[in-house]
Amino acid sequence: MAIASVFAASYTWREYQRYLLVADGFRPRVIEQLMQNINIPFWFYMLPLAWFLLMIELYEPHTAANLRKTIRGIIISAFVGLVIYSLVFILRAEPGSLPRVGFGAFLLYSSLLTLLWRSLYIRFYTSPGQLRHFLVVGAGKAGHTLAEAYLDQNPPPFKLVGFLDDDPQKLGKSICSFPVISQSFELLNLIETYKISDIVVAVSGEIQGATFQTILDAQEQGVEVTRMPTLYEEMVGRVPIHHLESDWIIRSFTDQARVSGMYLLVKRILDIIGGLAGLLVFFISFPFVAIATLIDSGLPIFYSQPRLGQGGKFFKIYKFRTMHKDAEADGEIRPTEENDPRVTRVGNILRITHLDELPQFWNVLHGEMSLVGPRAERPELVQAFQKKVPFYRARLLAKPGLTGWAQINYGYVATVKDTEVKIEYDLYYIKHRSLPMDLNIILRTISTVLSRSGR
Repeated sequence: MAIASVFAASYTWREYQRYLLVADGFRPRVIEQLMQNINIPFWFYMLPLAWFLLMIELYEPHTAANLRKTIRGIIISAFVGLVIYSLVFILRAEPGSLPRVGFGAFLLYSSLLTLLWRSLYIRFYTSPGQLRHFLVVGAGKAGHTLAEAYLDQNPPPFKLVGFLDDDPQKLGKSICSFPVISQSFELLNLIETYKISDIVVAVSGEIQGATFQTILDAQEQGVEVTRMPTLYEEMVGRVPIHHLESDWIIRSFTDQARVSGMYLLVKRILDIIGGLAGLLVFFISFPFVAIATLIDSGLPIFYSQPRLGQGGKFFKIYKFRTMHKDAEADGEIRPTEENDPRVTRVGNILRITHLDELPQFWNVLHGEMSLVGPRAERPELVQAFQKKVPFYRARLLAKPGLTGWAQINYGYVATVKDTEVKIEYDLYYIKHRSLPMDLNIILRTISTVLSRSGR
């Protein structure tokens, strides 16, 4: 859509130039000669890439299937593009090098075509006739969690028909408005009645032999069988830490989540390139940040803190100071909250623009951190949270990052419950990390910085 838009916009710009020449009274032959001398700048053909970067967050599956979020994202992307162009246009001295009509036409065409395509996609994707029918075996805590996660999906990725459970006391009851239809021995009959395409096993503990055999029989008939944690991960991009077997860490991180040496090598090369680029931006912005911080709250400009890295190794993290100097005068260590009163006026701007993170590029270049990974946390908070949050220390299996899967999907954590959600995102990243996923996170981070407030 963006590529079609740039060619349509270039045609519009040329026709606009032709209209101006006609209005000025030039003869047709002279007009054609002048039109041949009009060259569209090379950067104009790079606009589809810029549009892709602005729209990258809308390629996330759940967002892509939501019309309201799509419209909001298109409006924000177009507005941010217009602001960036306006700033460049004001600062650019050469007249005619930035065709306003052509750029405006590109924004209009790309917005309308993207909205048209997404509307058709959403209409097809959310059509009831296209949705698969799911039946959940197990109406306990795991099934309840799955139903809650399902209700948070808008639009729903499939049709949840209901539950099966061998506990007679649960029959006829509802789990999050979904009925407990029958017991497992009726499974094969219900497949035909409700046109079931998928079965989700959400049984805590051991499965009875008869139930297991019935599920196998259903699988032989072509029904897809999925475990609850697997479906939960696919739906929300998190790991359900309260519904995992005791050996989950061993199975997930020794059998399923081993990364290749090539991935680690390419990731390190990207870290070095990104670290050098980030430090360049740091040196350019340092004088302005330093002066603003001095005027607002005085020295120091930087602050450092001990953090835990991969394997629990200690290292010092460096950032521009964004809080008052006596932020923890009482000695109590607290995680940063949204609208934290300890943050200074300049510090709030630095956080929104993520400029406070720039000194951390030294940690990336030095190898203590990566561009992508779980957030580097303070040792005291790690010690406190690992007593309350299951599998919390497993996040130390990967090198901490400037940005990460949890950072782009969740905001500040102020409670243990928030921390549990964030560790679910971190474990999902560690389990599924790959070069395409890292690039996706980096691009979505750039889009987040350009289009909305920081986290």
